[in-house]
Amino acid sequence: MAATEHLDVLVVGAGLSGICAGHYLQTETPWASYAIFEARDAIGGTWDLFRYPGVRSDSDMFTLGYPFRPWKSSQMIVDGESIRHYIEDTAAEEGIDAHIRFQHRIVRAEWSSDVARWHVTAERADTGETLQLTCGFLFSCSGYYRYDHGYQPDFPGADRFRGDLVHPQHWPEDLEVSGKKVVVIGSGATAVTLVPSLAERGADVTMLQRSPTYIATVPGENPVVGAVQRFLPDKVAGSAVRWAHALGAQALYQVSQRYPKPVKRLLRFGVRMQLPRGYDIDTHFNPSYNPWDERMCAVPGGDLFKAVKSGQATVVTDHIDTFTETGIRLRSGEELEADIVVSATGLELLFLGGIELAVDGEPVELKDRLTYKGMMLEGVPNLALAIGYTNASWTLRCDLTCRYVTRLLNRLRASGLRQCTPVNDDPDVGPEPLLNLRSGYIQRAQGKMPQQGSQPPWRVYQSYLQDYRATRRADVDDGVMRFGNPATATTPDRQVVAG
Repeated sequence: MAATEHLDVLVVGAGLSGICAGHYLQTETPWASYAIFEARDAIGGTWDLFRYPGVRSDSDMFTLGYPFRPWKSSQMIVDGESIRHYIEDTAAEEGIDAHIRFQHRIVRAEWSSDVARWHVTAERADTGETLQLTCGFLFSCSGYYRYDHGYQPDFPGADRFRGDLVHPQHWPEDLEVSGKKVVVIGSGATAVTLVPSLAERGADVTMLQRSPTYIATVPGENPVVGAVQRFLPDKVAGSAVRWAHALGAQALYQVSQRYPKPVKRLLRFGVRMQLPRGYDIDTHFNPSYNPWDERMCAVPGGDLFKAVKSGQATVVTDHIDTFTETGIRLRSGEELEADIVVSATGLELLFLGGIELAVDGEPVELKDRLTYKGMMLEGVPNLALAIGYTNASWTLRCDLTCRYVTRLLNRLRASGLRQCTPVNDDPDVGPEPLLNLRSGYIQRAQGKMPQQGSQPPWRVYQSYLQDYRATRRADVDDGVMRFGNPATATTPDRQVVAG
């Protein structure tokens, strides 16, 4: 009988976070065998999956990029293809791509304290084969939304519509929009990206929203970056620009939380300056909530407002009554004719990629667990998950998580121990929602996600500075993280199979 394959670390997902994990495992824990299991057939995660017109980052690339491979262009907001190539090139340059196993989906992981290992079940999409293997540490870098489908509301009468009903998460490659009437349902980051892009392609576009979203114009490029890069070495320049943007984003968030009325007035002024005189801003660009209660949308160069001002795009704020054969009838009685309807209605969250977890025979219910430093689960050994910020770049936080995981791994190896588990013994720590936004996709999933605690290290601050101190400066031996389970003479031999 063939021996069961064993890995020191199994990484789930080959997107931004998974490639980041591969880098730090190779540089900080070169002794560790690892593989990256990717359910799809390509590198890039989100940036390979989403192919709708105009798809782009909603964070600046100086913080979305890796600190160990700084983004060198002065362009701040870039298209999805450029981000995908950046991730692919990073993986190829460092040989991380050799560790990726495509079309391998992890479906179950069972921890055994007796042998200090995860027993993992994976399925291969290409062959239908089921695989069994073990690993010492499981690191989920799969994000927190479903890749197979997005959120699609049950629209009344949608089956009667004779045109094309499309979700951006599965955009048809051959969809022709030039000369077509297109209605984009939604007002979030996807919608405000799609609308100007479809208008550029010759579509007559209407953005249909139930309620407005805060939208801020940002410059397409940072003119200071070129000067900094000319006078400083690449890594120093990259670090300086990264910190400047990280701190700037954090300052905006904090000011918005503390002084929402002035920030709201400033955003409103910015919108008014970019739209025709007399435009109904109160109806279409005046959200009912405060800035950063939901994620703010960024439009480079004000492209959305330019499309509206030129007449290429229209914003309608109303509720859907029903779809008709030729479009959408609104509650107001107005009818929007459409050849194509795009439901930019959001994501469906799925933590840990839907992996079923068990610890020593007991199933793990995510909703009953607190998150430790926003990256591990209460009472679950040797498991980490990469979760980005809701108010800043995804990579900022994931980079900190990857580095912290390697610190834990090196601590275990140096001490001859095999298990690290965050344990909450403080009765004063109460549960709170993990993600602090009012966005619909987050609210719909609250009962399925783990929670944060009311006090550190269980609290999630959404602050790069605080997380930097908590993960880079703090000792991993904090009394909450419990190290134990020393290796014994009966510890199974490790069979390492290169990724």
